[in-house]
Amino acid sequence: MDKLDKRILDLLQKDADLTAADIAERVGLSKAPCWRRIQRLRERGIIKRTVALLDARALNVGTTVFVTIKAPSHSAGWFDKFAKVIRDLPEVTELHRMSGDVDYLLRVVVPDIDGYDVVYKKLISALEMLDVSASFSLETIKSTTALPLHYAKAD
Repeated sequence: MDKLDKRILDLLQKDADLTAADIAERVGLSKAPCWRRIQRLRERGIIKRTVALLDARALNVGTTVFVTIKAPSHSAGWFDKFAKVIRDLPEVTELHRMSGDVDYLLRVVVPDIDGYDVVYKKLISALEMLDVSASFSLETIKSTTALPLHYAKAD
């Protein structure tokens, strides 16, 4: 990956609606070589997919809850059931396996506290957990999907 690839990725992270011609002009390439670079980044899996970022408040899911879970077991069976439950909950937008005092961290988006309570009840009725704890986000100070590109290694 060279500086041009990083500049292309930076532009796409900020606005994936840019055309190859727009990007080419901004990075100093002609359209065809720029398009080929974008295709190569897709083929290599660096660009995984292109999505629309939606306004959570406008869609009535403006309450973010961070949920920590301690598992009662670290067996494959428990995890498989847990992963299926999480996949079936659209309110869970992220699931991370953690190091430290908790096993899993979930990011949940809901309309309000009552909405979280519905998700909580689905979780605890679906499988056994040692501990479930929730923290409600009062304010989002920073939120981005952009990755820092200065760590990307050159080819």
